[in-house]
Parts: sequence; structure tokens; C-alpha cells
Amino acid sequence: MGELRIHSVLVTGANRGIGLGLVQHFLGMPTPPKWVFAGCRDPKGQRAQELQKLASKHSNLVIIPLDVSNPASIKAAAAPVEKHLGGSGLTLLINNAGIVRSTELQEGTLEHMTQVYTTNTIGPLLMGQVFLPLLKKAAQGSPGSGLSCSKAAIVNMSSIAGSIVCPLEWDRMQIVSYCCSKAALNMLTKCQSLGYQEHGILCVALHPGWVDTDMGSSGGRKPPVTVDASVQGMLKVLSSLSEKDTGTFLDWEGKVVPW
Repeated sequence: MGELRIHSVLVTGANRGIGLGLVQHFLGMPTPPKWVFAGCRDPKGQRAQELQKLASKHSNLVIIPLDVSNPASIKAAAAPVEKHLGGSGLTLLINNAGIVRSTELQEGTLEHMTQVYTTNTIGPLLMGQVFLPLLKKAAQGSPGSGLSCSKAAIVNMSSIAGSIVCPLEWDRMQIVSYCCSKAALNMLTKCQSLGYQEHGILCVALHPGWVDTDMGSSGGRKPPVTVDASVQGMLKVLSSLSEKDTGTFLDWEGKVVPW
């Protein structure tokens, strides 16, 4: 397993839960990234207070206003990222932002499905498009011909809920829109891996586990995996990835999740 050494990283949905945990761990690395970009919808709001505290202590943390459900917001976010990078590329894009709605099969509506798909699937698609030039620049500036997360990569935060082979406990929780959006995100990851491999960019979908966050505990039961354990596991997985792993669907322990 190689060491994860990255020049820059952008995490969406970074103000709480897994996103915040990722930011904290990147900042705490023995050799932290030169730039950690934390995207969130309301950087000055109540839900971003922990992020604000971190930014006051770490000069390499830049909070970026970013709503991944808004194409204009995504395009606007690229400008400050590019300015801070100062001619270098973006090493790692982590599409973490996501939403879940309790959507039973007979209650699904166009509005519900569209809202969840826009954030969970279309957002990562547009993020990849807008930040592709910076990812390509990172890949071009990295030595070697292989793929790795230390060179240039897109990480899409998926879920085992998107696995058609391993459906969730149907009798306990029906989140049809979320499951469908994550299954679509897995396919998007595969498409990105095929389309961006020629540019030297690795693409992977990760299942973080059933994590003890606001989203994870929304079903009424306490999840078994802590944010810290999930994030540590995922960073260990990212450090081990190579070209053979691009386009795959893995969990936070590095195990292959069936599509």
C-alpha cells in the first residue's frame, strides 16, 4: 500500500458528517495537502460552524460556497479553486454531498425523484465536467504513467443502497429515490472511468459503511460505524488504488461491493 500524498483536494458536502470527517483527516495528515477545499451550501451558516473553526486554525483550508444541485454554483466554485491552485491542478475530487428522502414505491413523485437525482447523481456528473481541466492538469504534472489518487482522481461517495444485488432491508426502510440515485451514480462512475482514463484520472465509487451521521441515523437505528472509522478506512483504501481499480465499487474496508 502506498502513502496518500496529495497536493490538493476538494470535498463537497464538507460541513458535517463524512465530509467534515474527511476534511479533518486531510488536515491531520503527517504531510497534509497544500490546499483542502471544503464545499458547502452556506459557509457562514449555523451548520458550518465546525468548518469555520477549522478554517481559523488551518491556513490551507479554504471554504467554498457550493451547491451541487445548482449548475451555476458549481461553475462559480471553480474560479476560487483555480485561483488558489495558482497554475497547479486539483489532485482529488470527492463528490460527497448527498441527500436522502423517505420515498415509498407508491409515493414517489417526479419532484422527489428529481430532487434526489439532481444532488446525488447529476451533481457529481457536473462536478466532473467543470473540474476536469484542473484534474487533467494535476495528472499531467504527476510523474509516471499509472493511475492513483496521489496523481488525479474522482471519488464518488456511493452506498450499498445502490447495489441491485444487495438491496436494503425493504420491510424496515423504503428509500426508493435514494437507492435509484446511487445505482445511477455507480454507473456514472464507470462511465467517468472509461472517459477520463486517457487523461490519467482514476475514478472510483465508495460505500462508506452505515455511518453514524444525521443521514445514517435517520432510519431510527444507531449505525455501527463511526465517522472516524469510516474515514480512516476510506483513506487507507484510496492510498492503495491503481489503474486496475478504476471504475470499481468498493467499501470502506476495500472490499468489492457487487453492482
